[in-house]
Amino acid sequence: MSMSIKYELIIYWSKEDDAFIVDVPELPGCMADGVTYEEAVTNAQRVIEEWVETAHSLGRPVPEPKGRLMYA
Repeated sequence: MSMSIKYELIIYWSKEDDAFIVDVPELPGCMADGVTYEEAVTNAQRVIEEWVETAHSLGRPVPEPKGRLMYA
């Protein structure tokens, strides 16, 4: 199931991990990483798809993408 990413991605470089980290704040626990920015985003898309598939198989709700989140 190839879906387009509609969830907000927070991408940052982690010196500690020597990799780009992608956090998907709307999906609890959903994170990915990659050696390059592009690899991290590609991995995030796969992890998002797996997160959604797992939630559906467990009968859990899947949050609708809200787009840009506002932080206080």
